[in-house]
Amino acid sequence: METLTIGDRRFLIRRALESDVPALVALLADDPLGRGRESADDLGPYLAAFREVDADPRQLLVTVVEGQTTVVGTVQLSLIPGLSRGGASRLQIEALRLAESVRDLGLGSMLLEWAHAYGREQGAVLSQLTCDRRRDAAHRFYERAGYVASHTGFKRGL
Repeated sequence: METLTIGDRRFLIRRALESDVPALVALLADDPLGRGRESADDLGPYLAAFREVDADPRQLLVTVVEGQTTVVGTVQLSLIPGLSRGGASRLQIEALRLAESVRDLGLGSMLLEWAHAYGREQGAVLSQLTCDRRRDAAHRFYERAGYVASHTGFKRGL
């Protein structure tokens, strides 16, 4: 656990708990793209996924809390071992989301730096992420954080 402070506001970064799942799903659904693919109507699949992620030592699902109980952010961090780059491990950043009430405070940048430090502590030498092409503001955010759109990603439903 770590505390980030912005002005007089304090944010706790901690491992997600199963009881956080409804609030995390709400964060994932709180944008035009998320509304089309996320739904809190049936939490069963989300709870099953949470349990699988939580049991995997190479995964860290993070909850960001303001005050004692208000969930305002999340990010999933995955450590991926590989042969390329001299056998380097990578930090995969997924589903970084912040509540509307805390956007534009600098919390996203602080959370990203925290994630990078976590990756380095775990031996990762590269951080990578994907971002939907339609998320122009997110692209600008990641570019300001030093990310380069160096590859073209492909996805296919199974």
